[in-house]
Amino acid sequence: MLTIEHLTKHYKGSSKGVTDLSLHIAPGDIYAFIGHNGAGKTTTLKCVAGILGFDEGTILIDGIDIRKDPLTCKRQFAYIPDNPDIYEYLTGIQYLEFIADVFAVGVKERQERIKKYADEFEITASLGDLFSTYSHGMKQKLALISALVHRPKLLILDEPFVGLDPKAAVILKNAMRRICEEGGAIFFSTHVLDVAEKLCNRVAIIKDGTLIASGEMEEIVKSGQSLEDIFMEVVENAGE
Repeated sequence: MLTIEHLTKHYKGSSKGVTDLSLHIAPGDIYAFIGHNGAGKTTTLKCVAGILGFDEGTILIDGIDIRKDPLTCKRQFAYIPDNPDIYEYLTGIQYLEFIADVFAVGVKERQERIKKYADEFEITASLGDLFSTYSHGMKQKLALISALVHRPKLLILDEPFVGLDPKAAVILKNAMRRICEEGGAIFFSTHVLDVAEKLCNRVAIIKDGTLIASGEMEEIVKSGQSLEDIFMEVVENAGE
């Protein structure tokens, strides 16, 4: 579903970036991407989403090269940044209709999906309001609905649980599981390690732009240790 091979992206005048990163996210995977602030998580996700160019490497979405055919790739996935940047002069429903148009979602399908997710996330009553009036949590919910309305094969999320109330977090986790049950995949960054440990079947740990551990969650998390314990242990040892 998503193949990252030897990805290298460095910023001019800065030591930040990503160096020789390789990951494979298969259909059915819920893959957590964890690391400290500035480790390279967002840079990686933006490269995958085609927002940032990169210096070296290859990124394939369902076997298609993001650099050679970005439009076809972008039809296959949805990307939600950590701070949703949506047109503030649109209402919630106008934005969702716009996204449905972009992805050519039929009228009946979009109406059913928008109603379903707006009801579940409890923002139906606010869909007629301007996005500029939304709280951070409501903005996050609207962005998530916009991602789910066209049923992407791959969902790319940057800190998706930040700002969500507990009920919304449960709804999102259930939606993520459904996507994977239908043959899709999830790749997301998070600092909420206990959620990642319970939700994900695979995990990758990045430090200072370099991958330092990856694999099955059961293999990474040893008996009697939490993902938090493993994360601290791996990161500290990587600095030696």
